[in-house]
Amino acid sequence: MIKQRGMKRQLVGTVLSNKMDKTVTVRVERTVIHPVYRKYIRRRAKFAAHDAQNSCSIGDRVLITESSPISKLKRWRVSQIIEKAV
Repeated sequence: MIKQRGMKRQLVGTVLSNKMDKTVTVRVERTVIHPVYRKYIRRRAKFAAHDAQNSCSIGDRVLITESSPISKLKRWRVSQIIEKAV
């Protein structure tokens, strides 16, 4: 019997910092509806992601994929650079 695992989560965000070695900080924005006022609100979250080649720069749009823990804070990997910063 072959067991299949679920799909890993993927998020798109913007690189805020690349000062660490092989690590970038990515801000992911999403919109949610306020339960009372029915107005869209932007929610943000920051993730530390593993960048093996140190190829990301500040302002890049990247696709990050969930992974097994790499360090204390890193649970995501940069899987693709969608758009380079100007």
